[in-house]
Amino acid sequence: MSGTTLLIALALVALALVAVIGGARRRDTHRALSRESVRKDRSESPFLEAKAPPSGREVERQAVLARTSPGTDVEVAKDTAPVPYVPVDPEVVGVTRRQFFNRGIVTMFVVGLSGFGASVLAFLWPRLGGGFGSKISAGKLDDILNQVQETRQPFYSAEGRFYVSAYPKDSLAKAKAAYEGPVLAGMEEGVVALYQKCVHLGCRVPWCGTSQWFECGCHGSQYNRIGEWKGGPAPRGLDRFPVTVEGGQVVVDTGAVILGPAIGTNTTGQEAEGPHCVGATH
Repeated sequence: MSGTTLLIALALVALALVAVIGGARRRDTHRALSRESVRKDRSESPFLEAKAPPSGREVERQAVLARTSPGTDVEVAKDTAPVPYVPVDPEVVGVTRRQFFNRGIVTMFVVGLSGFGASVLAFLWPRLGGGFGSKISAGKLDDILNQVQETRQPFYSAEGRFYVSAYPKDSLAKAKAAYEGPVLAGMEEGVVALYQKCVHLGCRVPWCGTSQWFECGCHGSQYNRIGEWKGGPAPRGLDRFPVTVEGGQVVVDTGAVILGPAIGTNTTGQEAEGPHCVGATH
């Protein structure tokens, strides 16, 4: 994620929050209401004055007149009959219906906008934890090789979206002529990690137990046990991931995809060992 994209997302969220809060303030102060609505609310409420409060200058002028004008002595109040108690309308004392709905709408907007902003940031922010795109420990090397030999199928990691196949040590001489770097290092340890995605159009390539090949059911691309191209419209062999063995654990770096070998690469010489699951090889 680029820094510019993150700044734009944060700016949009901030502007939206300012607009929503400003709208809420206008609703609570009746600025968004019509004049007829304001006059009606003031006429129905005994706590709202019919006219706007005096300005600061007016208050100061009245204070000066009160100090300088005669006849400001306190007048003794006369005895009056007690005023009967009249219950106050709960809607007048508390929040009016209009204020309740306005604030409820604003609250829903703020919550929804916050959730949307958080989801945008979560989508743009890089994943720092485990899962696809990071280094994944597939398990112990000996356990994986034993499982592959017993089941006669590659070890599959759903979390990393890759297969781990055993690489025969008697083919390392040919492998050194066709591979290099972390892929070759993994082969020297006896394993190769293959990306599950077909290099033709991206379908997930399943394992065919009868032919002992990877065979794509979408368009018929076929690959041998270590992902080298054997047939179909695929332009190369299966892509692969760097493999390291750390403390006996097979670690696959799914954040670095290495393009598969070119058509014609066949370091193991493995041919189909039975009927195909998809079709003919050529």
